[in-house]
Amino acid sequence: MTYLPNVLFAVVLIAAIGYFAKNVGRLRRNINLGKDVDVSDNRKERWQNMVRIALGQSKMVVRPVAGLLHIIVYVGFIIINIEVLEIIIDGLLGTHRVFAPLGAAYDFLIGSFEILAFLVIVSVVAFWIRRNVIKLRRFLKPEMKGWPKKDGNLILYIELVLMLLFLTMNAADYQLQQLGAEHYTKAGAFPVSQFMAQLMEGMSISSLVILERAAWWLHIVGILFFLNYLYFSKHLHILLAFPNTFYGRVTPKGKFKNLEAVTAEVKLMLDPNADPFAAPAEDAAEPDKFGASDVRDLNWVQLLNAYTCTECGRCTDECPANQTGKKLSPRKIMMDTRDRLEEVGKNMDQDKGEFKDDGKQLLDDYITREELWACTTCNACVEACPVSIDPLSIIMDMRQYLVMEQSAAPTELNNMMSNIENNGAPWPYNQMDRLNWVNE
Repeated sequence: MTYLPNVLFAVVLIAAIGYFAKNVGRLRRNINLGKDVDVSDNRKERWQNMVRIALGQSKMVVRPVAGLLHIIVYVGFIIINIEVLEIIIDGLLGTHRVFAPLGAAYDFLIGSFEILAFLVIVSVVAFWIRRNVIKLRRFLKPEMKGWPKKDGNLILYIELVLMLLFLTMNAADYQLQQLGAEHYTKAGAFPVSQFMAQLMEGMSISSLVILERAAWWLHIVGILFFLNYLYFSKHLHILLAFPNTFYGRVTPKGKFKNLEAVTAEVKLMLDPNADPFAAPAEDAAEPDKFGASDVRDLNWVQLLNAYTCTECGRCTDECPANQTGKKLSPRKIMMDTRDRLEEVGKNMDQDKGEFKDDGKQLLDDYITREELWACTTCNACVEACPVSIDPLSIIMDMRQYLVMEQSAAPTELNNMMSNIENNGAPWPYNQMDRLNWVNE
């Protein structure tokens, strides 16, 4: 019976890690549904981007208030969870504060953790007020109704509860140390929880032990729950921000990719020795689909982008089309891509890894043509994203599909392309009349 808590802890830990690993496998499978793309270039610049943007939070502080609050939560939550290592060792071996022999260094660590936990609580409350009391405009967009809003608040509640449990556990532990309870040797500094401990004065040692153990269990189980909740939440960016910034775009933002098939056709047309009427070779590969109408037409970096989206809304907030009342929201583009990818993944899970046509696609069923053509291609969304997400690349690929596969460009665009083809300019004047305005 003495080892029952340790066995129970081991079972909970293994189950949580196993479920997390299963979800990571599903995540990896879904991202790999995208087309292959070569992102092996500029490795030095990619590492610098990851360190500067993901680790250093350089793009978060562009907006100082939100940036500072986010850095506190980010640093606090990561550093405080260093104590999780001690909790896991204690849970498996049946020890208590196994790192206590570190002495003054341990006291400094625990004291730092407590101060950070308090700052995280303050920041989380501030974030909740910004979302639910001040009601910032970017959190009130149509795509944020329902689950996205609940998810954002739920994450704040979880973080708040985890920090309060951490401080409650330490407060009860501090009180037990003062009472000389068995196994509770004096260790650690408690600059915050010692004040909470004053509320526990008068409690018996047995009651304090129950309180400390309950907070300990709830804290670690809560962390394991949060770990597995990540897959279903926008907070997946905690893990994916690092690879996403590494594989993010390093070419100039105004440069668009050329299709190899189109480039080959143009070269063929310009080659005086080529026979434009020659039939393709028998072993020639079937031409790829132009552009994208569904998630599997996108490349895997774009799908990684979709899973990394934090739903912060900075992209939509900066979008000139959205600001002028157009339907386009770059954040919704990423959320729709992720939702469709999840739907495709669940479809494959139900059919033993094979996709069964469900009669749906990203175009029209999730993202409308009105949204796509509202984009001005200004790259404001790409520049604003704090984790190097590129909504514009998805918009352009879907536009390409509409134009080259369906000939479904807006009338204004068709007129412009016809003018370029016939007149060498987007205006409806032949080359001889182009400078007539000078005479006026």
